Amino acid sequence: MPAPPFGVYVHVPFCAARCGYCDFNTYTASELAGSGASPEGWLEAVRRELALAASTVGARPVDTVFVGGGTPSLIGAERLGVVLGAIRSTFGLADGAEVTTEANPESTSPVFFAGLVEAGFTRVSLGMQSAAPHVLRVLERRHTPGRAVEAAREARAAGLAHVNLDLIYATPGETDADLAGSLDAVLEAGVDHVSAYALIVEDGTAMARRVARGELPAPDDDVAAARYEQIDDRLSAAGLRWYEVSNWAASDAAACRHNLGYWLDGDWWGLGPGAHSHLDGVRWWNVKHPARYAAALAAGESPVGGREELTATEQHTERVMLRLRLASGLPVALLDADGRRAAERAVADGLLESDGSRVVLTRRGRLLADAVVRDLLVPAPAAP
Repeated sequence: MPAPPFGVYVHVPFCAARCGYCDFNTYTASELAGSGASPEGWLEAVRRELALAASTVGARPVDTVFVGGGTPSLIGAERLGVVLGAIRSTFGLADGAEVTTEANPESTSPVFFAGLVEAGFTRVSLGMQSAAPHVLRVLERRHTPGRAVEAAREARAAGLAHVNLDLIYATPGETDADLAGSLDAVLEAGVDHVSAYALIVEDGTAMARRVARGELPAPDDDVAAARYEQIDDRLSAAGLRWYEVSNWAASDAAACRHNLGYWLDGDWWGLGPGAHSHLDGVRWWNVKHPARYAAALAAGESPVGGREELTATEQHTERVMLRLRLASGLPVALLDADGRRAAERAVADGLLESDGSRVVLTRRGRLLADAVVRDLLVPAPAAP
């Protein structure tokens, strides 16, 4: 059996400001003041972790690289190129490797995108979120409404093969017309990939505190479902097909191969503070704070903060949950007898489609994906 795809994720923990809805492992300059953490210290620590990765993984070319955050564009194309160069010299890149970085529109420019192309990046994912000014204000995003579209055009002009725009929908105060305007802007940008996520108010965030105080209404599930259908209708009509519940691409080549590796049992090494890794059923994660992460590696120690070995049951649960999110569907052979009966009920209820060998979520099923997964995994109670 061929080895699963191998990816490298790189976590850049720096942000210019913290958005109110964000609970990612990110830090502003003021939050890091006095800790000794810096982009240069982070870069040196990543190099050290790469050496550790090579001693663990051995000779294994990298199929995909994904730089996320945080705000990777904040550290500039030159540093991003240094990181990619270190991955290339440590492992080598497979032929046709996909190399992605996330970027915030306000910290990009034509020069930045040209630097990415020169370094070997093939793909960029831009955080647009919305084209409506008042929605951006609720999300506490710093870019102006038109900057994301402009950045996408600059990225394409620079020669990046694939460009993604990220949307967040069902933000309090967003209307159908606001979302329609955002979708129009996305399509005007000419991108070949769109990601769209319903707003989730995460505990501990500034937005959660605003909702708790009654300053903002909580997102409405029915509104989110209607907005998802609006997105799917508009993107599908424009030739972007869903390939994962929250992702649409203009072609198979435009789909994010790195994320497909997560969804299809791939292996990956996560570099950076708080990054998660997975190799052959074992998962581990690094300590979160950039200063602790760098100090551990400078002392010749592992930066790992915890690990778990997935049981066969846990691996099966994840396989069903993740494969079912894909338009390629879930092989029925992965289900036990109870799961197959549950799949038949879901087909009868219009939540799944089946060709006999695999099942795929219908659009209604996509809106209820978590419930469908639960039914496939949990045996129905015995009849009295």
